[in-house]
Amino acid sequence: MPTIEGRYRGLLEAAPDSMVLVNQDGQIVLLNHQAEKQFGYRPDELLGQQVKNIIPVGFAERLIADGTRTAAEALAQQIGTGIELSARRKDGSEFPIEIMLSPLPGADGVLVTAAIRDISVRKEAEKHLAQMEARYRGLLEAAPDAMVVVDQAGQIVLLNAQAEKQFGYRRDELLGQQVKNIIPVGFAERLIADGTRTAVEALAQQIGTGIELSARRKDGSEFPIEIMLSPLQSDEGMLVTAAIRDISVRKQAEKHLAQMEARYRGLLEAAPDAMVVVNQAGQIVLLNVQAEKQFGYRRDELLGQQVRTIIPEGFAERLIADGTRTAAEALAQQIGTGIELSGRRKDATGFPIEIMLSPLQSADGILVTAAIRDITERKEAEKHLAQMESRYRGLLEAAPDAMVLMNTDGVIVLLNLQAEKQFGYHRDELAGRPLRAIIPEVWTIIADVKQRIAGALRSAGNSKAQEIGAGIEFNGRRKDGTELPIEVTLSILPSAEGVLVTVAIRDITTRKKAEARLLQTVQELNRSNEELGQFAYIASHDLQEPLRMVASYTQLLSKRYKGKLDADADEFIAFAVDGANRMQLLIQDLLAYSRIGTKGKDLLATSSENALERAIVNLGGAIEDSGALVTHDPLPDVLADERQLVQLFQNLVGNAIKYQGAGVPQIHVSSAKNADAKWLFSVRDNGLGIEPKYFERIFGMFQRLHRREEFAGTGIGLAICKKIVERHGGEISVESQLGQGSTFRFALAESSEKC
Repeated sequence: MPTIEGRYRGLLEAAPDSMVLVNQDGQIVLLNHQAEKQFGYRPDELLGQQVKNIIPVGFAERLIADGTRTAAEALAQQIGTGIELSARRKDGSEFPIEIMLSPLPGADGVLVTAAIRDISVRKEAEKHLAQMEARYRGLLEAAPDAMVVVDQAGQIVLLNAQAEKQFGYRRDELLGQQVKNIIPVGFAERLIADGTRTAVEALAQQIGTGIELSARRKDGSEFPIEIMLSPLQSDEGMLVTAAIRDISVRKQAEKHLAQMEARYRGLLEAAPDAMVVVNQAGQIVLLNVQAEKQFGYRRDELLGQQVRTIIPEGFAERLIADGTRTAAEALAQQIGTGIELSGRRKDATGFPIEIMLSPLQSADGILVTAAIRDITERKEAEKHLAQMESRYRGLLEAAPDAMVLMNTDGVIVLLNLQAEKQFGYHRDELAGRPLRAIIPEVWTIIADVKQRIAGALRSAGNSKAQEIGAGIEFNGRRKDGTELPIEVTLSILPSAEGVLVTVAIRDITTRKKAEARLLQTVQELNRSNEELGQFAYIASHDLQEPLRMVASYTQLLSKRYKGKLDADADEFIAFAVDGANRMQLLIQDLLAYSRIGTKGKDLLATSSENALERAIVNLGGAIEDSGALVTHDPLPDVLADERQLVQLFQNLVGNAIKYQGAGVPQIHVSSAKNADAKWLFSVRDNGLGIEPKYFERIFGMFQRLHRREEFAGTGIGLAICKKIVERHGGEISVESQLGQGSTFRFALAESSEKC
């Protein structure tokens, strides 16, 4: 006995079950601490006693059979497949046990080692399972997640098939075991807190907001889980139901999301539609914020879930077909021609959607990108359109223009009375025929119309009719073959039968005739103006010769007879000389005015600064006589007729010198870019100034603000300036106050070339 004691004591005490050594006479020769606890005896009370005292039936009878087994045969008998008997404690109470008997050769002969396991919990669980079978089995087995029921001691009392699959155990291997065997950390600590929650509180805790822990399979491998704990009242007291979801896919999705973040996040988030990326197993691996908004889930609630959660039918069935399409084929499928299905929000409400599926090559294989558009408004619009059909027909008939509805293939589906009258057909003769029957050239814009329809639908997404073409002119053809000019306006109109196009057709025969008359009038006016300008040029040119003769002879009379006749004769001769001189100046100015439009040169790159310098040289005598100070900023190159630009500066600077008071004339010329990217020139002086009421008048022909005795001139100078500026595509204006000088402004186009 001492030899056995030293050799086996350590092994016996380390065993998790009760261990008893029995000799061939059925006497207990050794036991461990677990046996003392299990049977309620002190060691000295059992040693030497018959094993029948603690296992009344079934043990002693097996000593011979088991005693004759070899060691190898004994080792082959697993404890889990042991013998179920009934044991008796010191207090007389009995409890179920499972024993395994193994021979142990010793100095005193063969002993039998009995490993004794209390299976009360398991038996209670089996009993409890039988009681709960009808009530819970259906619910547990139907659950998509692993379901485990645990008592307050942390022992598993019930589980479903999903739990067996998920953890790799048979059901009987887990029943009665501690839940820590499959969820090492985080579960047992929550039993008290969760066990005391009410059913209402438990139901309020959604599985999507559960606790993330780590689980351990039978093979020792670990995997991430999400659990929800809920209390379950039973006859044996409060139990805790644990719904356990394997979130490996979601975690892989999160990892995958991190890898794809840089590449796809910007594109996905910028998309106006809900975007969902799904793997070949139908699990959601990526989604954008529009998908969260559209379906009412947080991102983490959808990642790893089956796409059927949000699109119950029609999506998963298409994964194989769409997954094998090429990227080019996928891109060819427009969202506007997508698949119409029904989506389901988190709150279980359904709504109509249109999806387009496209393959996406990734490191994890082919994924499928789903662009999902909520078409609720469009469906409502179609319903509304159907309801408004009779009302819309009334509007069509009341329209003053011919109105035709065609489909996207250009076939007429509806028309009004005005269309019948305008083209001479009965309604039934046009319905179903192509629009080109009445507008032969319409085929030239049909392709463009289809593109505009697609673009308008993508940008609008609502039921409002949108104008996609206005003011397009064609020739219409009546039934009798005659043609008429028409103007067409196109608008899209979503309907229950698809997209229609409203074609408003206006007969513009009267307008075309008016335009022709106006064009003829304009041509006649231009010809008249040209002839008038030519006449003015010829007349002024031809008048100069006789006028020079008159002026020469009157001047000769003045020189030869001045003082030889009476005072009246001298005065009359002076009037004649002055009149001839003024007439000569007037004709010269008229000739210059007429030449602006007829004798002008092409507008070329011209230095405005050089043009101003030439004008100053031409005005040298007037500048010297008046002592005028003419200054300027650096001036740009412009597109201009150089000779006319010199004349423009000469007239404006000359006027500034002429219309001056007692002081010294000061004129400054500057330029700056205006809002139209033209050069705006300013000619500022310190002269007499002009009252605002004369600002328009001074640019007219023969307009003078002063008497001839005060200032010489014909009143054509500023009219010439105005015509020069207008020929250059600009306008001239003045700002002034009486007695404070004037600023004349005009704009010229910038030259792209350097002079």
